[in-house]
Amino acid sequence: MIFRVSSARKINTMTLKMKEYKILPIICLLLFLANGTSLFGQSTTSKVVKVYPKEINDVLNNPGIGFTTFQRFNGDELNSGNGWTEGYPIEYQEFNGDLSNKDYPNTSIAYYRVVWNFLETGPGVYNWDLIDKALKTSAERGQTLMLRISPYDGEGVKDAPIWYKEIVGKENLKIKSWRVDPESPEYIRYFGGMIAALGQRYDGHPDLEAVDVSIVGLCGEGSGMYLLADKTRLSLINSYLDNFKKTHLIFQPLNGDAPRPERLVKGTNIAAYWPDGTNNGEGSNMRNLGWRIDCLGDLGYKPTFSHMGDIYPQDIIRSGMSEAWKKAPITMEICHTFLRWLENEKYDEKDVNYIFEQALKWHVSSFNAKSSPVPERWSPLVNDWLKKMGYRFVLRKFSYPSKIKPHGQLLIKGWIENKGVAPIYKDYKFAVRLKNKTTTKVFSFNVDIRDWLPGDVYLEDKLYIPNDMPLGDYQIEVAIVDPVMFESRVKLAIEGINDEGWYSMGEVNISNK
Repeated sequence: MIFRVSSARKINTMTLKMKEYKILPIICLLLFLANGTSLFGQSTTSKVVKVYPKEINDVLNNPGIGFTTFQRFNGDELNSGNGWTEGYPIEYQEFNGDLSNKDYPNTSIAYYRVVWNFLETGPGVYNWDLIDKALKTSAERGQTLMLRISPYDGEGVKDAPIWYKEIVGKENLKIKSWRVDPESPEYIRYFGGMIAALGQRYDGHPDLEAVDVSIVGLCGEGSGMYLLADKTRLSLINSYLDNFKKTHLIFQPLNGDAPRPERLVKGTNIAAYWPDGTNNGEGSNMRNLGWRIDCLGDLGYKPTFSHMGDIYPQDIIRSGMSEAWKKAPITMEICHTFLRWLENEKYDEKDVNYIFEQALKWHVSSFNAKSSPVPERWSPLVNDWLKKMGYRFVLRKFSYPSKIKPHGQLLIKGWIENKGVAPIYKDYKFAVRLKNKTTTKVFSFNVDIRDWLPGDVYLEDKLYIPNDMPLGDYQIEVAIVDPVMFESRVKLAIEGINDEGWYSMGEVNISNK
């Protein structure tokens, strides 16, 4: 290209040089792009691939959500009739290799409830094998363990330890359901000490799902909790808070005998928010605890009140726990059993649907049906409920460039919908995998999936391709993985899962061209 300057119009030489300096970068950029490379190492001939995965309607057995087994594991025989067991050490059944549960959903959680007496056999002497074996068996059956150590559950072997009663002697108890005086310094020393030892040994264990805070009352359900002095209450609660920093804690603030459900939480480091605008505080020192209720489905067992109508709706709010589900799991337990609902209470489908809908409104993630059979007529209702319980991730859209250069940026965009009623509470990672016959590379997104509340989530990240990544075509796959081994952990509600739990989104080419 030739530039001519008229002799009739003189042009300042400095101005011309400045214009040349402005033009040169543009010319260089054009030459760079003409060579087939973008500024970000992405081929200019690359097309953006858009994938719209097909949603499925299956029940997904995912970590931390759904039904739990109770004093049992996947593959065990269920309780017969209307009865169940609790408080005793687990009676391990012979396992035949089949993880399915007859008349009961497959689960990802085994719930174990045992009384103090069986764990601490003497002052400071702990039978850790009770917990170790349960954790090991849970892992072998594809489950994690939810655990409660209750102070007592009745008389005899389910009472507080004999050695402890010998230490404290005869006590004057404020209510009949107390078996020992929780105000005794010895109770804080020994029961609180047992909880501290439990946390020091098991906090953060990968197979421990959650620990159920239990400080007083039969089965550790909090009977008479509101009578505790502040010093006693805080000491017992802090035995959990101070020693479980990684494993989720859940607790029961909604016991029907408590006239003040906020009493358990007030003045602690538990995050709580009340209707009058007050709270326990803000900041990193606050702990997010989930909560549990133990009589879901009581529509009027007693003529004086029902848990579903007179306790739960208002006390979830009064306890300060209505927002807890955003950061910690909500778990519930059936009132008696499904067979009791059917045979004694004469519930119909309308009643069962109402109960399930209320639980979803309260953001339930897991449900203990006490390893008692689900009546066949209610199986469709249970399956529909399971599809909404906890989290349910549908990958709606996924896009990426078809070609990329080594050391370039792989720009990923996506849209995920959480169709459940709660987030996931495990620190898993959303990951992309490039794989062919010789090479596999996993990239994790810089996003905290625990923030994926119900609704839409937009994803965007730039993943750098290593400079030494071999050239060629790669399958591009996605999964939600554990943060250590990068193995798939969570099923998505879409088609296309492979044997390793990853979902193919198509192909990407790594090339210097």
